[in-house]
Amino acid sequence: MHDLRRQALESGKTVSRKARSRIASGANSKSNSALNSPAQSRAASRNPSDDEDYLSDGTAWSTNSIDDILNNEDADIPADAWKAELHNRVEQIVDRKRSSTEGRADSLNAYAHILMARFAKDDIESRIGELLPSILRSIKSETSERETVSALRALAVTIVTLDSDDVYDSASDLLRRTISNSKSVQTKISAIHALGTAAFFGGTSDEELQDTMAFFLEIVESDGLSVDAHDEGSVVIAALEEWGLLATGVDDLEEATEAAMEAFVEQLDSADAGVQTAAGEDIALLYEKSYTPLEDDEEVASDDDEDSDQPRRGEKMVKRYNVYRRQDQLLHTLDALANASSRRISKKDRKVLHSNFADIRNSVEKPTRGPKYSTAIDQETGRVYGGGRMKVKINRSCEVKVDKWWKLQRLNALRRVLQAGFTHHFDENEAVSRCLPFSMSER
Repeated sequence: MHDLRRQALESGKTVSRKARSRIASGANSKSNSALNSPAQSRAASRNPSDDEDYLSDGTAWSTNSIDDILNNEDADIPADAWKAELHNRVEQIVDRKRSSTEGRADSLNAYAHILMARFAKDDIESRIGELLPSILRSIKSETSERETVSALRALAVTIVTLDSDDVYDSASDLLRRTISNSKSVQTKISAIHALGTAAFFGGTSDEELQDTMAFFLEIVESDGLSVDAHDEGSVVIAALEEWGLLATGVDDLEEATEAAMEAFVEQLDSADAGVQTAAGEDIALLYEKSYTPLEDDEEVASDDDEDSDQPRRGEKMVKRYNVYRRQDQLLHTLDALANASSRRISKKDRKVLHSNFADIRNSVEKPTRGPKYSTAIDQETGRVYGGGRMKVKINRSCEVKVDKWWKLQRLNALRRVLQAGFTHHFDENEAVSRCLPFSMSER
């Protein structure tokens, strides 16, 4: 993984008095709807535009009551206020004897929302010995779907906050059992995302990470049957998303590519546009990963360079292996999806397919080109733009350029966990900022 440390940046965000009162109660009243909303849906479609595309905090991902905290001009709750609320919620989660199922769900929701909105590692680290077992107990007992899903969300944001190498071993077996045995589809989905987060951020060996990827791939290959969720598209989507996240942390995917490609290409025939898109993004990632930088002492034949504009754009990338034997057939399928016009497909899904698969097809044909790659010509200079246009604004002086599929996979994963708190964590949480390189805005 890229260990890119960054300087602390001031976001300048404040919190309104109205939001102040909602940090405790608003999380409870609205978070239940968040649990049942399609947070794992492929809402992250990238609408094309003539200019650079900036992804906002609140458009593509469900944010619910956290918007009250983060999306206001005057959104700065005093530290002592949210710290006191967080302390109370931790006490309520830990003290299970005096809590009800609904009460624990409320506390877990409020706790998770505070951790999304504020980087609170110092505030929970000393209590993790009590907090983590209690969260895991709520997952294991499955007293209610709401408490279990709340606990899974709380676990995921706790893992990203702590950035500890010890969490995976504590949680992985339970999460796998929950994915396999739970009768609740929403619980399975949340557990898949929690397991992916634990494997990526919670401390795994290379062998454990690849074993987790194999577990997710089996879900995809079996259309969910391997975890008793046959033909549940949302479960397959979650497995595809988390496989993609973990794949970004593997340097050499050559051995894993053949089986993965067979599974992902098969999912392109799914009736679910979300499954098709998630599979397509993993395919694009595999093509991207088949290229690595040319070593200093290495020479390469000119015909190995499939992208003529590539050498002018920094380090030269070299193809290391073939990704898929039937690439012509794959390109035909991707063309059909990029131009899907069947009336059986909703207008919304057609828009998602057209936008995403135009990018995916482009990357399969030219693997050094990432999402939203543009070859537009500057009318004044005549220069070919030749680069990715998707960016995430962190603050006035800092932005993340999402010009690679591995960056998009990590961005999507972080925003599933942190929701609208992503930019705040990027400023303060090294576990987040080291995942994605940043640049200074040209303003």
